Amino acid sequence: MNEEVTTFIDQLGAPWQIELSHQLREMVHQTIPSVEERIQYKKPHFLKNGHYAAVISPSKDAIAFMIMNADGLEVPKGFEGPPERKWIKFKEGVTPDYALLSSLLAQASQAL
Repeated sequence: MNEEVTTFIDQLGAPWQIELSHQLREMVHQTIPSVEERIQYKKPHFLKNGHYAAVISPSKDAIAFMIMNADGLEVPKGFEGPPERKWIKFKEGVTPDYALLSSLLAQASQAL
């Protein structure tokens, strides 16, 4: 794991954002064992074979999780974005469905 990403997450404002971001990060690593990570455009990006697979995007009151290469992916209600990338925002008190996110990420990153 990239120390710069760890530092970035640990410096997020609210404790719930830190915890949620660490859990999302761990889910990405479990889903894509060979994933590389780095800070780019001021947020954590996750790459498979040099191609973007996912992004954790914090804001003042939410954490968004973006899945790249989402063309053709059937995403449930609550996701936003154009066909090539889909994201879902989580606010304090909301527990993500990590199994669902992992499944969608695995499908989207399969061809990378």
